[in-house]
Order: sequence, then structure tokens, then C-alpha cells
Amino acid sequence: MIDVTRLATELPNVTGYIYPNEYELHWGILIVVYPYLTGLVAGAFILASLERVFKVKALQPVYRLSLLTAFSFLLVAPLPLLAHLGHPERFSEMFLTPHTESAMAMFGFVYAWYLMVVLLLEIWFDYRRDIVFWAKEKGGFVKYVYRFLTFGASDISDAAIRFDDKIGRVITIIGIPSAFLLHGYVGFIFGSVKANPWWSSVLMPIVFLFSAIVSGIAIVLFIYMVSTMFRWKQVNMPCLNKLAELLFYAILVDFSLEALDFIQRLYESEESINILSQMISSRLFISLIVSQIVLGTLIPLVALAAARFGRIPDEMRRIMYLVAAVLVQVGIFSTRWNVVIGGQLFSKSLRGLTFYKLELSGLEGLLASGALIVLPFVILFILVKLFSPWDRQEVDVKSSKA
Repeated sequence: MIDVTRLATELPNVTGYIYPNEYELHWGILIVVYPYLTGLVAGAFILASLERVFKVKALQPVYRLSLLTAFSFLLVAPLPLLAHLGHPERFSEMFLTPHTESAMAMFGFVYAWYLMVVLLLEIWFDYRRDIVFWAKEKGGFVKYVYRFLTFGASDISDAAIRFDDKIGRVITIIGIPSAFLLHGYVGFIFGSVKANPWWSSVLMPIVFLFSAIVSGIAIVLFIYMVSTMFRWKQVNMPCLNKLAELLFYAILVDFSLEALDFIQRLYESEESINILSQMISSRLFISLIVSQIVLGTLIPLVALAAARFGRIPDEMRRIMYLVAAVLVQVGIFSTRWNVVIGGQLFSKSLRGLTFYKLELSGLEGLLASGALIVLPFVILFILVKLFSPWDRQEVDVKSSKA
């Protein structure tokens, strides 16, 4: 070990005793973005399943939007990992030479299953009738795009539509545990690192799952409100109220689980408790106490409770829902930051703290990470233009007339 107090002029942000190889963190913001994006995927899909499988009819206006949102973020989810690799072109080796004992390596198969089998098939079966109709109605190049996407299945009889609905429901049922697996394994990876007391917790996969549900509901609520506003349409208040209600309960459960995990750590009072307390009170005070707990949890809980169960005008209610959804995203991203970055800030000696310096540019910088977060919204915008989640009723009317 090195007494870094001698190096105060060189490393002013390092305190205590740390090992030489702990000056720089191995995982940066890209690894923070990765679980954040996968959580949005899992949460949005689970929200869609509530309408398809559990018949929560109030969520029908956002069912298709939830599917397209999950698909958009799923397309971008592996990019942070690929960007973090020294040789991203070698990603295919995980499929060609699978290593079944590596949780990281098996992610490729989980991702391929979820993308190719679950989401793509469910979206196709749900949109197949509309694609057939659009292939007949639209003109220009997009007509041939829709015609190709029918894959020759042009039957839109009542029997065929019932078959599509039945198969789609089966795929959704299969997709629910798949969504749990997609994001739960990220928490499993962190929770399995026994040498790291910040990560080693049996509750880690469960906390990751519920925080994913929270983030997914919040992002769909946000996209639904903003897109409706830009379309100059009126939001469906029963749907919005149900989204807010689900978000409130999900945050409550997620916060309770995180509090339980924290209380358990305090009760055990292992030798790492002192350095973890120092880390929380110094390095993670802003991101954990302020961003995650106060801004990302307590304020949204109060806002959602007041807006959903209080007697306030609908206009003010919508504003409070929107603010809560934005703050929830801040809180969930802070959660991912605190897990990934926080678990690397203290020394294995349990006697020192290092620091993480976020660069503005570069592959591991703020701009690159911000671009990866914005990219799914660009993809979603294109998908919404091609596969409108809004005009199902218009399609139903035109199809009946045809």
C-alpha cells in the first residue's frame, strides 16, 4: 500500500490508503448508461404486458407506444458495452465461442432472444393487420417497405386476426420472465461480486428489477405526454392516472427494498461499514442523498400522491405527473451511477477513497454517453412515423369499410 497523503499535490482528491492500481476506475459512465438503458427496456415491456396479459384496459392507449419504446432502447442497449471494449469488432465471438460460465458472455444470447424472438415477433403480430392495410393504402417507397414487412402474410380475416392476437399474447407471457432475465442478470452480476461490500447483496437483482419497472413506467408516461402535446391532442386522463398510480406504487416498493438493503448493511455492521459511510457522506452525497433519494424518490412520491389522490385541476395534475416522471429518470440514473461508480470509489484495503473524473469528450466522455441516451429517442421517432401507435381506431374503421 502507498500512503497517498504524500501525494496530496499529485492526487488531491484521493484520501486515506489505496492500492496503486486503484487510482483509475475500470468502469466509467458507459457502464452506467448500459444498465440504465436495459432497465428502460424491461420496464416499458412489463408495462405493455399489463394491458396485453393482465387486461388493464386503462393502459390501452400506451400499449403500442410501450412496445416501440422498449424496442428502440433495446437496439441501443448493447452499444455502451461495445464502445467500452477495446476491440468491439470481436463481439461476435461470444456467439461463435460461447462461454456458458460467464454471465457477461451469456448476455449476448439473452439479448438476441429478447430482441429477435420476443419484441420483434410481438410487434409484428400486433401490427401485421395494419401493415397489410398500409401496404395497400400508402404510396411511394414506403409502400414497398410495408409490403416487404408483411412477409407474404396478407390474410386479415377475423380468424387470422384472432390467431395473431392469441400468438401475440403467448409471446407477451414468455416475454415477461425474459424481461426480468434481461435486466435482473445485471443486478446478479454486481450482487455476485463477494469481494465488494457495496455490490455483494442478495437483494441487488430484485432492486435492479423494480428500479427498471419504475424507470420504464416513467419514460412511457413522459413520452406519452410530450408526444400528445406535440400532436396537439388531448391526453387520455384515465390512462395517465393509471400510469401515475402504477408509478407511485412501483417507486414505493423500490424505495422500500433499497431501504431494507441499507438497514441490513447497518445491522450487520461489517468491517466495511466505516469506509462505506465515509463514501456516502463525501463522494456520493450529491448523487445518492440529493439526486437519488430526495430529487428522484421523495419528491416524485409526494408529487404523484398529491396529483393522483388529491383534488386538484387536471392541468396542474398533468404538470405534476410530467415533473415526477423527469425527476424519476434523474433518480434512476443516479442509482445506476451510485452502483457502478460507487462500488469502485473505495479501496480494497477499506482504508481509502479514490475519485472518478468524468471527461467531456472522448469515447468514455459525457458527450458520447449523452448521445447514446438520445439515440433511442431518435429511433423511436422514426418508428412512430412508420408504425403509428395512435391510429388503431382509424385503421379499424377503414378496414371495416374495405
